[in-house]
Amino acid sequence: MDNNGPFLDNSSFDSFDQSSSKSLKHPVVTFCHLIFRSLALLVYLMCGWFSDSFIASFVSIILLLSLDFWTVKNITGRFMVGLRWWNYISDSGESEWVFESRTEDSANTLSSTEVYIFWTGLVVAPVFWVLFFFTALFSFKLKWLVLVIIGLTLSCSNLLGYLRCKLGKTDSTAAMLSGVANQYLQQRMVQNVMGMFKSTPRTEMPV
Repeated sequence: MDNNGPFLDNSSFDSFDQSSSKSLKHPVVTFCHLIFRSLALLVYLMCGWFSDSFIASFVSIILLLSLDFWTVKNITGRFMVGLRWWNYISDSGESEWVFESRTEDSANTLSSTEVYIFWTGLVVAPVFWVLFFFTALFSFKLKWLVLVIIGLTLSCSNLLGYLRCKLGKTDSTAAMLSGVANQYLQQRMVQNVMGMFKSTPRTEMPV
């Protein structure tokens, strides 16, 4: 396996300290794997009880979804299940997608509890967003429907990316959705940051 690709840390998967155990070997990583997506779902369900501002709810959920997408893609998958995926621009200017998994011997030493939590969290979140999609669609809440589609895209992109790593088969859908999620994530983060520094000037009424 070639582990010298453009990743945050190009060290070999096998260099991690591992031991065959059912206990949580990375409790902080496991917590981060669940917290952001859980908060995004809770804020979506309960935002109407605490705030009437759609913009505030929208920004809060998008930030949580963005944090979840980046954390799951770059950190939790690598430590919890020994999988990782990313893309880079080749010398020819084309976008290349890379999907990697641990060797079979190395994968056998992962924590079974962490593996179960990882895949459960990865699958359950899109299921909720699908339910929210139909709820918003049939209730004609179009502005919330846009937010649900974003949540569904970001959560499904990680799911498909890791399934591609696990199954080891060509999946153009995973690459396409992952690319859309990456581009949207970058654009949304820039817009949110810029929006914090912009304010609408107040027009004073003539006396």
